[in-house]
Amino acid sequence: MATRLKLYQPEDTVVEDAASEPDVRVRLGDLLPVVAMAQRMNFIWLKDFLDDEVAVSQDLYEVMQAFRSSRPTSA
Repeated sequence: MATRLKLYQPEDTVVEDAASEPDVRVRLGDLLPVVAMAQRMNFIWLKDFLDDEVAVSQDLYEVMQAFRSSRPTSA
């Protein structure tokens, strides 16, 4: 006898608050190598997340802004 497929019936749609806490916290040191490799190898799945927002600390944001406004010298 074949197994019957059960369909998921979602409950009423809940609108999430834009200021809600992130679902998962990941260390930047763990995230960067995976994202860099996916970008280097042109994995398509990375493009699905390009519009997602990532929360960073205020001090990291300031360092990123300063880095972006300066021009790193070539070695």
